[in-house]
Amino acid sequence: MRMDSSYRRPTNIQLVSFFFLLCNLHAFSQPNTSRIEHGDVLRDGETIVSPGQVFELGFFSPRNSSLKYVGIWYYGIPGQTVTWVANRDAPISGNFGVFGIQDNGRLSLSDGNGTIYWSTDGFPAAGNLTAMLVDTGNFILSTVENAGDDTNALWQSCEYPTDTYLPNMRVYMNISRGDSVPFISWRTPNDPSRGNYSMEVDPNGSPQIIAWDESRRRIWRSGQWNQQIFIGIPQMRSLLLSGFRLVLQDDGIMYFIFNNPNTTRLMRFMVRWNGRVEQLTWDEGRSEWIAALSLPSTQCEEYNRCGSYGICSMRNSPSLCSCMEGFEIDSNGQCTRRTPLECGSNSSTSDGFLGTNGVKLPDFTTTFGAQNQGECEEGCSRNCTCNAYAYISGIGCLIWGGDLIDIEQFEEGGETIFIRLARSELGSKKASQTAVIAISVTGTIVLGLLIWLIWKYKRNIKETLNLCGKKKNSPPLFQGSNSPVTSAGATQGDISFEGKPFEGTIFSLASLESATNGFANNNKLGQGGFGPVHKGVLPGGQEIAVKRLSKLSGQGMMEFKNEMILIAKLQHRNLVRLLGYCIEGEEKMLVYEYMPNKSLDTFLFVGEDKVHLDWKTRFLIIEGIARGLLYLHRDSRLRIIHRDLKASNILLDEEMNPKISDFGMAKIFGGNQNEANTVRVVGTYGYMSPEYAMEGFFSVKSDVYSFGVLLLEIVSGQRNTSFRFHDSTNLIRHAWNVWKDGRPEDLIDPSILDSCNKKEALQCIHVGMLCVQFSATHRPTMSSVVYMLEGENTSLPLPTQVGDISLNASEMDLVMEGREITVSSNDVTFTEVIGR
Repeated sequence: MRMDSSYRRPTNIQLVSFFFLLCNLHAFSQPNTSRIEHGDVLRDGETIVSPGQVFELGFFSPRNSSLKYVGIWYYGIPGQTVTWVANRDAPISGNFGVFGIQDNGRLSLSDGNGTIYWSTDGFPAAGNLTAMLVDTGNFILSTVENAGDDTNALWQSCEYPTDTYLPNMRVYMNISRGDSVPFISWRTPNDPSRGNYSMEVDPNGSPQIIAWDESRRRIWRSGQWNQQIFIGIPQMRSLLLSGFRLVLQDDGIMYFIFNNPNTTRLMRFMVRWNGRVEQLTWDEGRSEWIAALSLPSTQCEEYNRCGSYGICSMRNSPSLCSCMEGFEIDSNGQCTRRTPLECGSNSSTSDGFLGTNGVKLPDFTTTFGAQNQGECEEGCSRNCTCNAYAYISGIGCLIWGGDLIDIEQFEEGGETIFIRLARSELGSKKASQTAVIAISVTGTIVLGLLIWLIWKYKRNIKETLNLCGKKKNSPPLFQGSNSPVTSAGATQGDISFEGKPFEGTIFSLASLESATNGFANNNKLGQGGFGPVHKGVLPGGQEIAVKRLSKLSGQGMMEFKNEMILIAKLQHRNLVRLLGYCIEGEEKMLVYEYMPNKSLDTFLFVGEDKVHLDWKTRFLIIEGIARGLLYLHRDSRLRIIHRDLKASNILLDEEMNPKISDFGMAKIFGGNQNEANTVRVVGTYGYMSPEYAMEGFFSVKSDVYSFGVLLLEIVSGQRNTSFRFHDSTNLIRHAWNVWKDGRPEDLIDPSILDSCNKKEALQCIHVGMLCVQFSATHRPTMSSVVYMLEGENTSLPLPTQVGDISLNASEMDLVMEGREITVSSNDVTFTEVIGR
């Protein structure tokens, strides 16, 4: 059969040409090229991708818009998170956009008619240029030889940012000109044109980040940079934001750069269309960006909330504002000096300085060349226009010549500023302090005498306990001074360890073996990280709980001593009471009052026992735990951080009153200490706060986080870890999801949903969400928690992103490297040292 003569077989040359064209089109359409070479163009629908497939560049349209922009976004992340826009104020209509390198060396964007919508300057060596997208999200125009090298770039997108700051992006400042590159928000969530808010680093004085509105009015600032953190954001330490560096170049140009310590997690900073400055982290499991930091998040973080010489404190609710020492409110509602300054006089009536602690330092400061605080004060004292000074580690001497504005009182952290006051103001302050000290000393003496008399009286009338056997073979860890031995053989009296008195009973091993029937299994109450706990009955009929240190326990003598000495000093109705101890040979035991209803977890998470936990009982348990923690944090003779608060460590007496137990991991704070750092992380995964688990920083806010987890467990009746096989992975994530969706009622335990006081339950959920916030600074103190729980018409702030820890094993090894970790999964405790 002959073919139609109109059909001609293609020649080899035609086939090769067609195949070559297809290959080129296919290669350019696939996301495997990171460059635009000279002579190439990028058209609508085509993209380039950074070598590591982190970022993508191409044309995009915002939601509900047909306008086209050239931008950079994260590759492969749902929702197209745009980090940079070229033509933000000059969008293209239609699908005819062309983006590439022109013959004159310009990188430009034009339409099909050749109209230029956006371009860079022109550069020489036009025929030897390439534009490359790198894995930091930077788009770099350079010569072919320097492709991707930002140090030899002719032009780069990071020097012309939109609204987003990315790790390893340089934020430049010109010290001599006093300017920097601004980040400008989008107009709306779907309009990338220049919006009403901007953010930039102010290089004047000590550098700080400033957020502005459209009229260039300051709305928030970070506080000064001290080479580690911005001191107006003390929570930077707990947010793993230690990667910031400030670099000063020889040409007088300064830049900030942030090296993300956790390279496996995507992170970005931005100024939103509504003016908020946020730090966001991509959560792979939830496929969404999590705002770990959103500023300003409180009214006190709003710029100059209280005016000149005013201090804003969230503890002053609802007024928030108060005047600094030496100032009072005038008829116009402004803080003014009570007594005029007398600068210039060398007599005893000349001015002096008064320190104010724990504050965000005022704005508009200048540096002064002083080597120490003494020189800083002297320099300020000689200058009659100097109203205050501060000497800050990492910065040096700062002085203020104008009014002191934008001052916030922090609950934790902050700096000390010394304010210039008239000498008479200092004298009255000193006199009042002296009076307070005198009253305190007198009161302490009287109280001490009263306590001694009561103790003496109780000791004289206390019946001798009928215990058996004399204590024997005890190592010389405890030294008694003329300690009497009771008829039962148990030692009582003035016992001390390292000079600290212990008022309790020394039980013999034989007496405790007899009381527990040889530590029989049928008397076993439970098994903790410390070891088994057995019920016992003393000869006089008193029931006890004996906590026996297991030889295989990850805990040891240090925890044993810590718990014994610490809990003996604590007396509160919501703390378990220690009766005594026993040390014989290798045996170490603590003896407690017996709690007939065991621990909270035995009721809370077991279906058939939940009937004993109606809402009224749960709410009383929540209140009792809160009061017990408040006592530990603020009202006891010591300042205690428990560090292992969880349901199994809450014991219940015969009336279901809660008592906090297990103080082996507790930490005593002294003086004005607010936080500490350790390489020995102890506690229970799921209850540990993010800053503690990841960096070893702990404070009272670490216990607040644990309390928040426990509160959510009590309301929901579910363990924090019960969601590990669900999309939410844990109770905190689940709580956050239903909170965001406006469905907090879904958290309430179904077994009490119809019978509970929903208003109280929802208020408890709200308080729990505040307690588990990622930032320790944003969490309330326990005094605030008690107030919020017991206040009927309390107005509560909205929580920011919760503190969820979802690192995988390799990431946890990275952040924990070199730390000794003592953690427990539910009640089983183990210790390991992570290092390399």
